[in-house]
Amino acid sequence: MLHVANAQLRLDLLDPVADRARLGTRYCWGGYVWQVWDLAGPSPLPLVRGPEWPAEYPVPFNGQGLPESFRHRTLAGVPLTWRGEEGLGVGIGSLRLAADRSAEVVAPCAWEIAPGPDRVVFRTSHAAAGYVCAVERTLKLAGRTLTSHTALSNLGPTRLALEWFAHPFFAVPPAGADAALPAGTTIPENPGFALAGDRLRERRRFSGPNDGHMDYLRLPAGAPLVAALAQPDRGPVAFRTSFAPDRCIVWGNDRTFSLEPYLVLDLAPGETRTWSLHYDFPCA
Repeated sequence: MLHVANAQLRLDLLDPVADRARLGTRYCWGGYVWQVWDLAGPSPLPLVRGPEWPAEYPVPFNGQGLPESFRHRTLAGVPLTWRGEEGLGVGIGSLRLAADRSAEVVAPCAWEIAPGPDRVVFRTSHAAAGYVCAVERTLKLAGRTLTSHTALSNLGPTRLALEWFAHPFFAVPPAGADAALPAGTTIPENPGFALAGDRLRERRRFSGPNDGHMDYLRLPAGAPLVAALAQPDRGPVAFRTSFAPDRCIVWGNDRTFSLEPYLVLDLAPGETRTWSLHYDFPCA
């Protein structure tokens, strides 16, 4: 793995080559934050989880930590960056359909990695299925704040339409998931989560990795997502976006809880889109 650290936090990041066994076709390979360690106490404390925590090698689709994804299909399975049986996995490489119609990697994209004392930058450009893109991902630490910045460029001759989402896996405290959300947020009636004012909580404690719930939050229109999520052994972690999400999913099981902001992207030839995520991890 790759590492970035200061006096407060350390990031473990997946190496797109050496950590291939932990990667798949769901999450972007460059800038994948596998773990955030709190260095302020007597021993390092892991701050993020995953659906299979503490498995050393969770199924790549499930993953762990703070992954981000460029969707090559919609949640409903509609192809986005595909032409026939060939696809572009932005930040992954060239894809093809396997015999069971799932996606598999034919040729991974090559990443240039530029480490620094408080940050690391991942850059790649690659092409498949008639699309050409460039991705730059920067992970930066400043005190107890982690910033994840992404730039996506369309270098091809046709429009590049896809979706991006973040899937941060926050640790669930013993009393259950608990998040403060922007005023005016709503959620449809569902068996997993409930809102009381601006507080989102589990209706019940989930009982295992396969017991959980996913639903859609309705955030105030035109505003960034700003949330504070309870965590074990620490105060709430503040999570915010630089953009107004096009939609936002909430998901959780017995060990992890996630808010998933989405962007629907449609880049003209030559166009670049940038955005950022910010995580503020409190002291004990």
